[in-house]
Amino acid sequence: MSTKEISENAIIAQEYKNLLRNTYLSLSPADIKLIRLAFETAVDAHKEQRRKSGEPYILHPIAVAQIVADQIGLGATSIAAALLHDVVEDTSLTLEDIELMFGKSVAKIVDGLTKISKLSKDKRVSVQAENFKKMLLTMNDDVRVILIKIGDRLHNMMTLEFMPEEKQVRIASETLYIYAPLAHRIGMYNIKTQLEDLAFKYTEPDVYDAIEQKIKESEEEQLDYINSFSEQLQNHLAKERVKFITEGRFKSIFSIRRKMQLKNKRFDEVFDRFAVRIIYKSTPKQEKFLAWKIYSIITDHFQPNPTRLRDWISSPKSTGYEALHITVVGPGSKWVEVQIRSERMHEIAEKGYAAHFKYKHGDQNEGGMELWLNRLREVLESQDTDAVDFVKEFKLNLYASEIFVFTPKGDLKSLPKGATPVDFAFSIHSEVGRKTRGARVNGKIVPLNFELNSGDQVEIITSETAKPTSSWLDYVITSKARSAIRTALRTEEREIADEGKELLRRKLRQMKFKFNDRIINAMVSYFKLKTSLDLYYRIGIGTIDNKMLKKFAAEENSRFWQLFKRRPSDKTKQNDVNGGPISSFYDMLVFGKNQETLDYTLSPCCNPIAGDEVFGFVSINDGIKVHKNECPNAISLHSNYGYRIVSAKWVDSSKGFFTGSIRLSGIDRLGLVNEVTNLISNAHNVDITQIHFDTENGTFTGEIKLHVRHASTLYVLINKLEKVTGIDKVVRD
Repeated sequence: MSTKEISENAIIAQEYKNLLRNTYLSLSPADIKLIRLAFETAVDAHKEQRRKSGEPYILHPIAVAQIVADQIGLGATSIAAALLHDVVEDTSLTLEDIELMFGKSVAKIVDGLTKISKLSKDKRVSVQAENFKKMLLTMNDDVRVILIKIGDRLHNMMTLEFMPEEKQVRIASETLYIYAPLAHRIGMYNIKTQLEDLAFKYTEPDVYDAIEQKIKESEEEQLDYINSFSEQLQNHLAKERVKFITEGRFKSIFSIRRKMQLKNKRFDEVFDRFAVRIIYKSTPKQEKFLAWKIYSIITDHFQPNPTRLRDWISSPKSTGYEALHITVVGPGSKWVEVQIRSERMHEIAEKGYAAHFKYKHGDQNEGGMELWLNRLREVLESQDTDAVDFVKEFKLNLYASEIFVFTPKGDLKSLPKGATPVDFAFSIHSEVGRKTRGARVNGKIVPLNFELNSGDQVEIITSETAKPTSSWLDYVITSKARSAIRTALRTEEREIADEGKELLRRKLRQMKFKFNDRIINAMVSYFKLKTSLDLYYRIGIGTIDNKMLKKFAAEENSRFWQLFKRRPSDKTKQNDVNGGPISSFYDMLVFGKNQETLDYTLSPCCNPIAGDEVFGFVSINDGIKVHKNECPNAISLHSNYGYRIVSAKWVDSSKGFFTGSIRLSGIDRLGLVNEVTNLISNAHNVDITQIHFDTENGTFTGEIKLHVRHASTLYVLINKLEKVTGIDKVVRD
């Protein structure tokens, strides 16, 4: 054995001892035996392998196992699985060998980790999204798979310097795009912060270095400040005989950068760059009392900011996080955030769900994340969800801050910040969501796009005749609501198409045509549609009316138009009377929740065409540039410049899903506004998105913004409004 091999073996042995050091007291003899066998198996399996850095490969699984044990707080089964997580993919050992040696639990976790590793490393966002969805599916059986995978990603990020630059940027962007939000949602805030800073270092190295340098320049001064403030806190708390420790922490580089962007501030204008934690000893019964006692002592001596109190003890986050956060004026009139946690709360804050469920279910139940996994399963139930949409919505729900609202009976519901009454309705039950007609918040009727706030009491008004509309998709933010609304809209479209089909059958009979595949395909081609169901749907909603059908019949009878008609594509020919799902002829690009038409250019890097899934990017010099969701630059743009991304989609103007605006004027009278709103509300497929009326000296002017299915509906509505007593003029903007 060479000197180098002896030296490397000594390093491996030392790393193994470090792995056991912090967990030894909590491990049983059987646990230690299991981990030892996993270690020896992994050492032997990886003995010929080396990492890009040149070091023995076995050091990687040992490091991942240490993260799993120390930072995530998992037990022997997970530590063993972490040591073995690459052996099936990279060595001659099989899954059957693992199950025979270590049992079903370890084998199941290793199998899940192996499946994730085999996913394509393609950098296109659509592929990454599909992989992410598959990765989440592996959580359904054992959530430890994802926890260990996050530990694996953390160590890979720590050693990313040895990778080629192109791989560094791709892996770092993927980490910001998927893994950091996932760690955040699981409550692993410590790991989330590390992932963000490590990824930021490679996605924007110049900005990272500049902020890091400024932190170093002010580090000594800020440490002195934290120590001085902490010393004052200790003196005040010690007098009340509270057993505690304090620790100061700096805000992460990534979070400083994000605050600079959101608030449009320079580095020296970000004042709350540090926080102080008070971690106190307590029995479970005394925890809440002591937290508020400490709060009272602090606010007796330091002026608090009442708008910055965060009480996550009375209403813990869904991750299990509990603490009191207050911001006070410290020495020198500087704002300082103080976090008050018991030792139990602190462990949950550092290790997330694993610690939360250890306290709730006991040490043996590592997989007890029932609530969160149930929510995940609801999202994954919709198998036909586009993967990119899935990731966008899921990321939103991963990263979103929480609000807490009450049902009329006083039950507490947790929702993402920005949620609306429709999100609330679907969180209660899918049937309640589908039958939503209106909502009361704190006793007052509010529009369905009203943004809920913590503490609101929400009552949903339902009706058997109510049903979801496409406008709901513009303001709901929870994945469950979006999925249910889309399903309902697809069902409604198919029902309308069925009605249109029967209507077309009667119309063709009147025009002396047979209802057969040839004539249907001829009509699909004539009206420039894609499928027969497109045709039936447009007849059902009236976009294709009698006048247009008669024109088609005249040209068909003369057969002259056939010489010039567009030949149906192979795809169109294959769609017979019972064709596939409703598709659309996309010809208009709209942006944002209000579906505005704005100036844009199509990006040459991915050359999007009408109908592609796209997003808008607000460039500095060229206005809005439109990229495909699967553009090679999509991950980088979403990761680094999320604040400049605007939603965009192609719409079918023949379907006519658009926002219209009408202006009214005339002589004011009692009940006029109520009559106008009732008339609009009773109209088919019309939603009021905004309404404003002004009165002066007996006259009125009003503006109403509407979401309508097609232009003909708007003109019919205008004709009806013009007949209302008192209305003199109605014009479309």
